Amino acid sequence: MEETMSWHDLRELEIEGKGWTDTASFYDRLPARAKAVVREPVWDLSRHSAGLCARFVTDAPVIQARWTLRAESLAMPHMPATGVSGLDLYARTDQGPWRWLAVGVPQTFPTSQVQLVTGLPLGRREYLLYLPLYNGVSAVEIGLPPGSHLEKAPARPTGRRRPLVFYGTSITQGGCASRPGMVHTALLGRWLDCPIINLGFSGNGRMEPEITELMAELDAAVYVIDCLPNMAAQEVAERTVPLVQTLRRARPAAPIVLVEDRSYSNAFFLDSARQGNLDRRAALRAAHSALIAQGVGDLHYLAGEELLGEDGEGTVDASHPTDLGFMRQAQAFLPLLQRLL
Repeated sequence: MEETMSWHDLRELEIEGKGWTDTASFYDRLPARAKAVVREPVWDLSRHSAGLCARFVTDAPVIQARWTLRAESLAMPHMPATGVSGLDLYARTDQGPWRWLAVGVPQTFPTSQVQLVTGLPLGRREYLLYLPLYNGVSAVEIGLPPGSHLEKAPARPTGRRRPLVFYGTSITQGGCASRPGMVHTALLGRWLDCPIINLGFSGNGRMEPEITELMAELDAAVYVIDCLPNMAAQEVAERTVPLVQTLRRARPAAPIVLVEDRSYSNAFFLDSARQGNLDRRAALRAAHSALIAQGVGDLHYLAGEELLGEDGEGTVDASHPTDLGFMRQAQAFLPLLQRLL
């Protein structure tokens, strides 16, 4: 099969989700210089390709993919290989919205080769390929039949070309979506038709000044700060104001959204889980009020109680969303982000 396909390095296309070009490896999420300033776990997680994707146009009736992973562990106990280490392919319909088309299931380490889809109707159309959420990649290629055309996708609509920058925890990174395209950040990128930069670091989204300084380098349409699940209330109280002040000094016109942590789905019965949510939220609200009192403008707040719905069915382990939880979370974010854009 390989001999009959023409292989194209994904780097030939426009890669979205990369905030920096000066990376140690092409598919890293932080610049190479970050290694000297961020904590080692953050650096290691930044080498996961969460949020990176490529849009392209082709007339090919068949699309294959070949990708090489960094880590041998393809899955986690509570998250499938398709989300941890797989690819996810969407196609833009004639009416405009994106529709899911195929998933690339990782089969071997380090390299997998799969046929994503075959039997596509004739004609040029736009595709969107998401990269793994909890693994890194050193190479990604698209395989097309000889004679098929491949080109970069057209630019995003005017006013939707600057990225939304999300800084957060394992939830922001994508745990525990079944596919890379099912994270709320990816859903919002498709619904809003704009690029997304995912700076989710599993267990390590802590409003750290080193990450804040790096984020301030990005020309963001909106900054979304969603770190509370990884923080104690005292840390929230100490770090929120400096984070917002740093971003506002660097980007006076960029809206900033502070997000409360989602409610643990078992907090209905467990007092300790419920109290943790309440304490962190109280600290965030106090910081938000203090910033407003200081005259910080374009600062917005998203409550956490309804992020996963009311029925407790949105997580895999009381904390990390399933696809249902991510869909609900994206729907909760959408109205505010639509207004800000």
